[in-house]
Amino acid sequence: MTDQIGDPAVRAFIDALNAGDRAAFHACLTPDATMSDDGTERDLGEWTEREIFSSQGHLDVEKADDDGRAFVANYANSTWGAMRTRWKFTVRDGKVARFETGQA
Repeated sequence: MTDQIGDPAVRAFIDALNAGDRAAFHACLTPDATMSDDGTERDLGEWTEREIFSSQGHLDVEKADDDGRAFVANYANSTWGAMRTRWKFTVRDGKVARFETGQA
């Protein structure tokens, strides 16, 4: 349901994540992008490699708000299986500057 995602930076983030495309994923982030998982700050590079790319992460948006900058999604990867998650994005200059995720 990425048609609910109006923000192009967030849509690019989701598309790159689902395609497993590291280059496209990193291209949609600001150079100083940050993130947190369940309220804990994480190293973005380590977390995305472990939770997304090396574990075949996939995101299916369920319900979006704030032009797609906040949503609930079903997230699955080969490490943890499927879970319902929440995501919130800060976009700056057309790129994702920060995202926060965690179980919903």
